[in-house]
Parts: sequence; structure tokens; C-alpha cells
Amino acid sequence: MKALGCCALVFLLAAPAWSQEKADSAQSKVVALEKAWNQAYKSRDRKALSEILDPSIILVNDDGSLQSRSVFLAGVAAASPSDGQQSEPESIIVRMVGDDAAVATGVFRRMGIENGKLSVKRNRFVDTWVYRNGSWVCIAAVATPILK
Repeated sequence: MKALGCCALVFLLAAPAWSQEKADSAQSKVVALEKAWNQAYKSRDRKALSEILDPSIILVNDDGSLQSRSVFLAGVAAASPSDGQQSEPESIIVRMVGDDAAVATGVFRRMGIENGKLSVKRNRFVDTWVYRNGSWVCIAAVATPILK
């Protein structure tokens, strides 16, 4: 009986550490996916974007318009890599919501050519991720301009 009590105590003491390790791993994975999203967008890699973005994702653009995954991917396909459009994350923080959901917040910088001139804009983003069928996918994304 005493041995059983010791085993239970060891398990109870180890569980929070294991749970934290699992959360840290998930947070790292979501951060990596956020960066992969930016890289895939930059290189116009629709296949990679399709794996990152859930088929049912809703994207809220910085002008308030809504986009589905198919519309977003069509826009990526229509743009050429030479259009100068780039997106780079400046900061990313991931908060876990249970074991299978995460919210990533941060700032990204978007550079491109507008009216023949270089344009640099910064946006704050909130992306919602879920762990589904063995991988993390983004189910909702919102971008809001940071005004000067």
C-alpha cells in the first residue's frame, strides 16, 4: 500500500512538468507554423499554405473584408513573386487554450509596392489554431493596422 502511495505521489508531482513540456512543445510548433506561413506567402507556395490553413478558415483582412481559404490562395496564385509583397513577423506570442487550441498574437510588417513606391505597414494579428488529425491548423486569422 505504501508503494502504491509513493507511485501516486510521483505521478502527481510529474504530471505538471509533463503538461508544461507538452504546452511548450505545442507553443513552439505554432510559432514555427506562423513563420512558415509568412515564408510560404513570400514564396507563393500554395501547397504549404493549404497545409497550414484549415479548409474552413475565415481570414479578416486589415480593411475589414473577409476571405475564405480558396479566395486567399487564388490571390496568392495571381500575384507574382516580383511584385515585392513580403510579410515578416516582428513578434509572436502563443497562449494555449487546453491541449488542442492555441491563440497566436503578434505584429508583422508588410512591405510592397503601392503606386510605384515602397510601402511598409505594420499589423497586429490574432490567429486561432487547433490541433486536428495529428497537426496544427489555423482556423481564424485577423489583422489590424497599427496606425502611426
